[in-house]
Amino acid sequence: MAGHSKWANIQHRKRAQDAKRGKLFTKLIREITVAARSGGGDPATNPRLRTAIDKALVGNMTRDTIERATKRGTGGGDGDNYEAVRYEGYGPGGVAIMLDCLTDNRNRTVGEVRHLFSKNGGNLGTDGSVAYLFESHGAIVLPVEMTEDRAFELALEAGADDVLVQEGGIELLTAPARLHEVRETLLGLGVEPQSAELVERPVTGVELDMEQTLQVVKLLDALEDLDDVQQVYSNAEFSDEALAALA
Repeated sequence: MAGHSKWANIQHRKRAQDAKRGKLFTKLIREITVAARSGGGDPATNPRLRTAIDKALVGNMTRDTIERATKRGTGGGDGDNYEAVRYEGYGPGGVAIMLDCLTDNRNRTVGEVRHLFSKNGGNLGTDGSVAYLFESHGAIVLPVEMTEDRAFELALEAGADDVLVQEGGIELLTAPARLHEVRETLLGLGVEPQSAELVERPVTGVELDMEQTLQVVKLLDALEDLDDVQQVYSNAEFSDEALAALA
């Protein structure tokens, strides 16, 4: 068992807030468009597009909207020439932070990211400065009613690498290349995951005190609010007291 993650609850609340503001849809549409442009419009042969569509469906996006975004990607179109960029840096308390972005203006994005790091007690680093502190995984979130015992049985049956028990639910971890294979196996076993996506997991964590927790959460929230930022990863570990204060 990989362990427990309290940050998942904060991320879940954040995603719910983003959906209300429309930010989540903007990011999902952008990812679908870029995925379709880079690998074609058929999710059966384009794993990146399949992952983006799965995330969009979990986010309650309609299939019509998904189809329009896919067609926009495969048909080309002015104003949609986004490129994938990764930024790395450190936050308060030495927390490692990594951002995956899609941008049509690299200078604008790096300027906004650098400003937020500086404003919130961190600093933007160079390429590779924190990436070695993370490992790529496929993450499959199981249904909320899933028990730990059944999750371990499914991990063995579906060929997952590990089981991650969190306060907000249970995840199966896979090698990135096997994410969709494991997901399809689960569907064949009658289990429909809540989501399935590629993520970066920290190799080691950094424990924070109350003050550092508040600073780091403020920085992570600000970075997630940027339209160009698709994913935010960190190796922060928060105390129960700090999370209670945030709640």
